[in-house]
Amino acid sequence: MSEDVPLGLLFGLLIVLLLLSAFFSSTETALMSLNRYRLRHRARAGHHGARLTEKLLQQPERLIGLILLGNNAVNLAAAALVTVIAIRIGGEAAIFAGTMILTVVVLIFAEVTPKTIAARHPSKIALPASLIYYPLLKVAYPLVWVVSFLANCLLRLLGFGADRDHDHALSEAELRTLVTESASMMPRRHQRMLLSILDLGDITVDDVMVPRQEIVGIDLDEPWETNLELIRNASYSRLPVFRGDIDSIVGVVHLRSILSNLAEDTLTEQVLLSKTEEPYFVPEGSPLNKQLVNFQRLKQRFAFAVDEYGDIQGLVTTEDVIREIVGEFGTDPGPVGPEVSREDDGVFIVDASANIRQLNQLMNWDLPTDGPKTLNGLIVEQLETIPERGTSLTVAGCPVEILDTTEHAIRKVRLSVPETPAVETKLTAIGG
Repeated sequence: MSEDVPLGLLFGLLIVLLLLSAFFSSTETALMSLNRYRLRHRARAGHHGARLTEKLLQQPERLIGLILLGNNAVNLAAAALVTVIAIRIGGEAAIFAGTMILTVVVLIFAEVTPKTIAARHPSKIALPASLIYYPLLKVAYPLVWVVSFLANCLLRLLGFGADRDHDHALSEAELRTLVTESASMMPRRHQRMLLSILDLGDITVDDVMVPRQEIVGIDLDEPWETNLELIRNASYSRLPVFRGDIDSIVGVVHLRSILSNLAEDTLTEQVLLSKTEEPYFVPEGSPLNKQLVNFQRLKQRFAFAVDEYGDIQGLVTTEDVIREIVGEFGTDPGPVGPEVSREDDGVFIVDASANIRQLNQLMNWDLPTDGPKTLNGLIVEQLETIPERGTSLTVAGCPVEILDTTEHAIRKVRLSVPETPAVETKLTAIGG
């Protein structure tokens, strides 16, 4: 009966089968290569094709079963048709040649080329294809179910199980890579902020807190006039109130609550104490991400970091946490801050009590942060002594000269910063 069919019609049917094979091959690759998060975004935005595609991918084994069923059917049909055409043209001797030609044609035009295009442009192929696959799956569901059932049985026999893994959540490291690789799609500042948020879990309260010795507060053991002057000149919105020592803290006063008394000259110690709030304490090693959540949950903006003995070691505020995310506030991007003064190109006079992490942020330096929190601590830990004035050393590839010291700490240093400071910690004493 095949001899009654025109040869041209057989070739036309073969071309149709090859096109169907290319369709199945390309759509399989496109559907499996889709960015699930971008697909979810488009589905929630109301894109019809994206919503259908998302539904299809919720049961990938059925979708793959449908695609492979169709692809194998058309490829087998194409092979049978080539056999008929070969016999019509050259007899049984031409069957082998026809098979080889069909293999090359299928490989190039129905496999490699369409799959390559689909891998490069998955959305353009997968979303329109879902409009075909969704109703086709409804029609062929019984056959697809049988194929999926048999495949799942085989998987169980092989010990792999048939449970579907729908957990496409990204790990923190994967999310960091995603943000880094998306640099061309977002402003550099936004990228830094997102990476800073991911870093909050690795930063602790004592990395950003104001050290104990730098806490400015109202000492009730001081003359009242001294405290009034301190309040009038305060550059902070809140001040701790204590007696003699910060460990004997009474509370925290919001200066806004005493402005009227201050203006009317009716502010007394009793009035001040009536306006104070209970202090809020946190362990000094608390991660910043958890502390930010606690600030929000407890509606606090001000916390004292305490050590294992309950002694206050520093002060942290919500502004300190936010600064870790968005960077330094203010419109002046100049690198020189109150703890750093420029002496010459690449040479700075630095307060040794400055927090290393804040110095790195302020000056775009790369001093090590995995040990002591201050420049003084970094130098003293490695030298195991308080160096004398004039001592020279190298910190992370940066030459340092000790300018001023006390019996207990280093006060000022001269720091020379190369264009590309070393990343690794290296602290080698040269003198002293």
